[in-house]
Amino acid sequence: MVTLYDTGVFLVNQTEIVPDDGNAAAVLRQKTGREVSREEARRGTMAYSIIEAHNTSDDPDALRIKFDSITSHDITYVGIIQTARASGMERFPIPYVLTNCHNSLCAVGGTINEDDHMFALSAAKKYGGIYVPTNMAVIHSYNREMMSGCGRMILGSDSHTRYGALGTMAVGEGGGELAKQLLGRTYDFARPGVIGIYLTGKPQKGVGPQDVALSIIGKVYACGYVKNRVMEFVGDGIASLPVEYRNGIDVMTTETTCWSSIWRTDDKVAEYYEIHGRKEAYKQLDPAPVAYYDGLVYVDLAKVEPTIAMPFHPSNTYTIAELQAHPQDIIAAVTDAGRKQFENASFQFALDKKIKNGEIWVDQGLVAGCSGGTFDNVCAVADILDGHSIGNGSFTMSVYPGSQPAYLELVKNGAIQKIVSAGAIIRECFCGPCFGAGDTPANQEFSIRHTTRNFPNREGSKPGEGQISYVALMDARSIAATAINGGRLTAATDLDVDYSTPKYFFDRSIYEKRVFDGRDNADPAAELKFGPNIKDWPAIPALTDHVLLKLVSFIDDPVTTTDELIPSGETSSYRSNPLRLAEFTLSRKDPAYVGESKAVLALEQVREAGECPAAKSEELDSVYRLICTIPGFEKLEPVTVGFGSTIYANKPGDGSAREQAASCQRVVGAWANIAQEYATKRYRSNCINWGIVPFLTQDKSVLAKGCYIFVPNLRQAVLEGNEAIKAYVIRDGKITETTFSIGGLTPDERKVLTAGCLINFYRSEKEA
Repeated sequence: MVTLYDTGVFLVNQTEIVPDDGNAAAVLRQKTGREVSREEARRGTMAYSIIEAHNTSDDPDALRIKFDSITSHDITYVGIIQTARASGMERFPIPYVLTNCHNSLCAVGGTINEDDHMFALSAAKKYGGIYVPTNMAVIHSYNREMMSGCGRMILGSDSHTRYGALGTMAVGEGGGELAKQLLGRTYDFARPGVIGIYLTGKPQKGVGPQDVALSIIGKVYACGYVKNRVMEFVGDGIASLPVEYRNGIDVMTTETTCWSSIWRTDDKVAEYYEIHGRKEAYKQLDPAPVAYYDGLVYVDLAKVEPTIAMPFHPSNTYTIAELQAHPQDIIAAVTDAGRKQFENASFQFALDKKIKNGEIWVDQGLVAGCSGGTFDNVCAVADILDGHSIGNGSFTMSVYPGSQPAYLELVKNGAIQKIVSAGAIIRECFCGPCFGAGDTPANQEFSIRHTTRNFPNREGSKPGEGQISYVALMDARSIAATAINGGRLTAATDLDVDYSTPKYFFDRSIYEKRVFDGRDNADPAAELKFGPNIKDWPAIPALTDHVLLKLVSFIDDPVTTTDELIPSGETSSYRSNPLRLAEFTLSRKDPAYVGESKAVLALEQVREAGECPAAKSEELDSVYRLICTIPGFEKLEPVTVGFGSTIYANKPGDGSAREQAASCQRVVGAWANIAQEYATKRYRSNCINWGIVPFLTQDKSVLAKGCYIFVPNLRQAVLEGNEAIKAYVIRDGKITETTFSIGGLTPDERKVLTAGCLINFYRSEKEA
């Protein structure tokens, strides 16, 4: 079904796979009649040519990318615009799409969500942006419909910014990277490797895009096969897939931890653009006659089965048939992993109670957002539900179309009538179920969802307060099949359904009547509208020559998600208020973190005022006394040493692109993270953009919560790009020498870290 090659491969004429082994050169000579080097073939990928067209650097391996457009939603755009304003932005230099699909529940938090929307509209008028009103479309549906184009690149502040199936390389990043684009700067990144995703065959009836996506994720996530690389989709199987099916697979590539994605394009993609009134956006994309990939994922679509990602990660995959055959064993394994993840939880896991007479019963089904709410998916759901009832028991089902144009066509072709007649609920265009702000299940309920993630808390429960619900990811078709059986887990392949696959007609006038498009029409005289919750970023200090850190949280989980660093859901309304939002930092993982970090911040503020912080704390005074026993630092003055908090986590930053996972730590006094590795490039970039030094260590045994870490000459080490950085751990009255590293930094990243944050760096450049 899904096979990983253990070598790089050459792809010849898009069909023949030649492993990069001892025979490769001879095979290539035979097939091409000439010598083909690996270096030449690397330039044959679609990814290489698109990146090259957007790279402004003279060095093809040290990229400095300028994107064609950028996009944000209403959880992220205020902070991005505020960052860019504070750094000197005067207009949006490229198209900037501001959608309103996350903080759409305007009753939550009083007026502050709608205040953010009015801020965005005023910013679009002042700086020349595109404002998509609330519930008109989810962010990625709009960008697919209106902004994608073959050979283009789009940067978004949402991690699922993926439009590869439409020939567009799209990247999800933290807000700092978008602010750079608004300031006319570049996205700097070492050229990524490219992994071929070879699709062959045709999916069996009832197998949907989520089944294919989860099958790939389950194979590649844990081993990091595609981490920070481009997934390039090739193979004869692409031709068998409708474009929306491809979009459904593509958007889930984020969950593999890849950097971006790109697909071959064909007549079906050309038709997609023509339907959307943008036929000029199409061009055929293919790899060169010989292309080299750093690895290859071979997917036989015909062998993909209905698949489920069990709690609490999209990579925790089984076929539905496997789960049905071994429910006790699989649920026991899920429960055991959950107990380890929530080791101090006040609740008991009760997922095993969903097994009744050997069958699994679920309480809720959802089809929503950029992955589930596509036109084709909703039509398939309607065909399965047609003439049936989801029952009047505890099982509930909701469907969220991705955009108003899609919704209108679903009304016209009768799909909405079929869904509503079966007892399911049609919701607005809203991303809420993907991040815990819509259709939250009851405590201990089991929800199956065609959405993007099933991390803990993403459905809205609060395990820290004794609430838990269980979310599994499934395809819309199998969710609908389960619904007509009243919640009994059912694979869509078990049904005999006549799928209608109606043609899609796009009504562009829906957007023309409501979307404000201020591109090339900025009005500098327009005033920004600030609500009372919209606050400026607080002042952030520059990196000092020497730094003292207090480790205030030690997280030993295999992976720490951005949801655990800063929760989604209930915090969304405060994303425009850095100080208020920061109160939630690590609240689900370490409730004591904020108080302990702020205690460090208070002493740092004493230092910034020119006083000796050690005079205010006996503990800190004793630490400095020990530091003064280190040769060369006998006369160290505490007032010259920056003092900040830090956390240790094995692998932090999996999941969302939200910059607040880093900025909130910074706001309450963090100066560094320490990790064995960073789960994603985007989280590490977020740390750097907010002046948080991303330390790496291979010896966590010297660390413990409450210890202090003295890092001398850190500023110099950052500026010089030193491979190894000496540090001293002060713990239990003893000093232990250790070594950290930071990994590769671009010249600008070094300057950002030493300036203290992105805002400081750009502000100082402008003043100079």
